[in-house]
Amino acid sequence: MPTQTKPIAAVAASLGLSEEQIITYGKYKAKIDINTLRNNPGKQGKLILVTSITPTKAGNGKTTTSISLADGLRHIGKQAVLALREPSLGPCFGMKGVGTGAGKSQLFPADEINLHFTGDFHAVSAANNMLAALLDNYNFHAQGTANELKETYWRRVLDVNDRSLRYIITGLHGGKNGLPTETGFDITPASELMAILCLSKDLDDLKRRVNNILLGFTAGGNPLTTKDISVGGAITALMKDTVMPNLVQTLEGTPALVHGGPFANIAHGCNSIIATQTALALGEYVLTEAGFGSDLGAEKFFNIKCRNSGLTPALSIIVITTQSLKLHGEVPVPEIKDIHPDGLLKGMRNLDRHIGILRSFGQKVMVVLNRFDRDTDHEVNLIAGWCEKKQVPFAVSNGFSAGSQGSVEAAEKIVALTTDPAGPVQYTYTAEDTVEEKIRKVVRNIYGGKDIYLEKKARQQLKKIIASGYGQFPVCIAKTQYSFTDSPDDIHVYDDFIINIDELMVNAGAEFIVAVCGEMMRMPGLSPHPAATAFDVENGAIKGLG
Repeated sequence: MPTQTKPIAAVAASLGLSEEQIITYGKYKAKIDINTLRNNPGKQGKLILVTSITPTKAGNGKTTTSISLADGLRHIGKQAVLALREPSLGPCFGMKGVGTGAGKSQLFPADEINLHFTGDFHAVSAANNMLAALLDNYNFHAQGTANELKETYWRRVLDVNDRSLRYIITGLHGGKNGLPTETGFDITPASELMAILCLSKDLDDLKRRVNNILLGFTAGGNPLTTKDISVGGAITALMKDTVMPNLVQTLEGTPALVHGGPFANIAHGCNSIIATQTALALGEYVLTEAGFGSDLGAEKFFNIKCRNSGLTPALSIIVITTQSLKLHGEVPVPEIKDIHPDGLLKGMRNLDRHIGILRSFGQKVMVVLNRFDRDTDHEVNLIAGWCEKKQVPFAVSNGFSAGSQGSVEAAEKIVALTTDPAGPVQYTYTAEDTVEEKIRKVVRNIYGGKDIYLEKKARQQLKKIIASGYGQFPVCIAKTQYSFTDSPDDIHVYDDFIINIDELMVNAGAEFIVAVCGEMMRMPGLSPHPAATAFDVENGAIKGLG
């Protein structure tokens, strides 16, 4: 066990929580009973959003940097708390690997957090698939009537990357075996129930949202919701414990609320509102992440999560690495570990775009370099000089190799930059804008594109969305994280492009409209050499997580 970690009851006590206010899952994990925090305004800390430039194969290390910055704040005497997403088994065993940081900046216990944790993902999966079974049962008994489903929107989920399950047929052989139906699986982080969990204010709000889920349309042309088939209570029962945020710690004992896990390329990419607000009530500084680059996770953080909750970050941090900057500067992959000052500076155009994105939301912005041992002082000075010319605060994090001591400078700058109150969030669009205008404003003002094009299927779906009264919802754009366009190959395209909208789906419980762009899969596949091949168990210990 790392020397600075403590039993979870001691971590809770450092936040002012009694043992009666937590439900322990072994010695190092717990859930916080949010009912015991009602009517307690707490500290109302300052919220720090951590995002990044456009992801590349080299990675940026947002989670590692977030952990390092929180540890750094604690190192200088500040009560810092992390509010992060739970890792998904899909990426953990797939291409991305674990989601608990790296080096000396990690969450603890990493093996348990990355795998089954406290069972939240399993509960969401079970609830989602129970709803699918109940819907199939409803339709089986309603066949031949005006209440029979003509269109079914609800799919099954599994927290595993499995391309073979994207499109399937259920009810084969018919008769008592059900109605043959073309359907498929999404990955659990893409489930609307995961989004509902992360956007709910409490258990009652979760139940309300579950009842509002649009399951499809009947042969009579009427929308069918969870409430209509009287199973909202059952689904809520399966998710009852998931609303309590999970409490763990970093290797240095910094408290971390790890709760909820929607992806940012196919969902809204933020941890739960409950966990973020709980952390703000318990700490002076709360660091939270938005998935992928600021164009995806941060855009949805502001336009969906902040709009829904009233949260206002005091500062937004963009994480960069020299290798990612070089890739954006068109340096060949085999050479990104070499010194390429021209490529490094050329890659700053990507950073510049992300600074502009965050400023469009009225944010103070700080750039943090997640420094690798091979990064030279000359490269760091080039970045620092560029940021100085752009009048953007800049700091270096050496958290991977040095832990909290590697982020003291960055922590001190965070404190200085958040002394003054933050201004209100400036949203990209209004609730009154049409669905098309909301998407168009995101494409033009966030991605830098020229316009949008709705495919025939999307145009037909839009008519139904408007007729059903869902047009006021925010939009959640599902697209590749690797470029500003809808193609992962357009890494160096920054303007004059069209975003194609292939499909529009209503998540009436989550209260947003998903716009699917390009060849966006809601169930990922595995690479030729998945991370799972590195896993093993030796003497009872899991290997391959680091």
